Amino acid sequence: MAVRKRDDEVFPNAAGIDIGASSHWVAVPAHATDAPVREVGTMTADLHALADWLLACGVDVVALESTGVYWIPVYEVLESRGLKVWLVDARQVKYVPGRKSDVQDCQWLQKLMSHGLLRAAFRPAAEVCTIRAVARQREVLLTQQASWVQRMQKSLVQMNLQLTEVISDVMGATGRAIIRAIVAGERDPQVLAQHRHRRIRASKDEIVGALTGNWREEHLFVLEQALGMYDDIARHLLACDEKLQSLLSERAAGRVELGKQPRPGTRARAEFDARQTLANWAGVDLTRINGLGPDSVMKILSEIGTDLSRFANVKHFCSWLGLCPSTKISGGKVLSAGTKRSANRARQAFRMAAMCLSRSDSALGALDRRLCMRMDKPRANTATAHKLARMVYFMLTRGEAFVDQGQQHYEEQHRQRSIAALKRRAAALGFQINPLAAAA
Repeated sequence: MAVRKRDDEVFPNAAGIDIGASSHWVAVPAHATDAPVREVGTMTADLHALADWLLACGVDVVALESTGVYWIPVYEVLESRGLKVWLVDARQVKYVPGRKSDVQDCQWLQKLMSHGLLRAAFRPAAEVCTIRAVARQREVLLTQQASWVQRMQKSLVQMNLQLTEVISDVMGATGRAIIRAIVAGERDPQVLAQHRHRRIRASKDEIVGALTGNWREEHLFVLEQALGMYDDIARHLLACDEKLQSLLSERAAGRVELGKQPRPGTRARAEFDARQTLANWAGVDLTRINGLGPDSVMKILSEIGTDLSRFANVKHFCSWLGLCPSTKISGGKVLSAGTKRSANRARQAFRMAAMCLSRSDSALGALDRRLCMRMDKPRANTATAHKLARMVYFMLTRGEAFVDQGQQHYEEQHRQRSIAALKRRAAALGFQINPLAAAA
């Protein structure tokens, strides 16, 4: 790459930092100091000394390479000292010409940044990062809790207690009561069956038959341990819910009037009114969008926040999510149009929400079914998730309220578009289309 003159540099006072676990290498412009490359430690005092040195050199923007989680303390310290920090993707700077070393890495990073050849990654505001950390911890706890439920089911099956065959949810009211009674020492199937809830479809005799098994000591011990871990995680989940409620309530701009109640299957797993709290924070009720429940909205907002001004338009937002087709064209031929691979958590939330629309009688449900007829289900799921992402973007940026016009309106609208397309095609071929009723 040809090096341009300093007058042509986009960021003449840029610095580059090669992040490491034990130390960081920093490069500043050669005109700023006699020793433009320096190695600094990872302790907090070292990072503040680094900020002092950068400010003394007249640096106004710093480029960091996203390496694991080691960049987070450096980012936060430099940002708190008033420096503009750019977090760049490691794939943009991995092709370093010549020999590779930490010194050359930071110099190459500084050179690319000074010529404006890097793009900053999206990082939400500090208050959103706080909510995101708690929300991710809550998600981890839910995953761990589900794994202990599976261990409880395994212990029951090993004792030939076929509770899962007569109860759909083992950790429902009936299942929890039966498991707690077993751990407490109860072995009589007749007594255990008395915990049956009136809404359980299986009869009492069927539950008695399912609870007749082999009461082995080792499996009972594992069941007791798994139940204890489940209860312990439940206490931590309650603490996470309280922390989330406190953080979201502090950032609520005002109370938003909610519309109709959430559809079946969209109930939040939080211990507080997550729907109202999230609506107050965002300023709009995103759960009105079909497929988005309180849990999905919490995951999306905790990842992207409520301020989407960093994205130039909705296309940039969907591209960052990895939900829009790629453009790989060479010689006028489209080489690939598939979406890029991404571990974006907000993207996963949108795709999970799109899966809930397969049987919905809404306009979005009709769109998802029509897409499934045109393409395979994974691609249709991505296209529907793209539609949901656009709706969320417009609601957050414009404050627009979502109104579902229903499946029939969507199908009629699609029919009119198809008729208009047929008329244009016929006119291009020199024909005219007349409806059957008019011809009769």
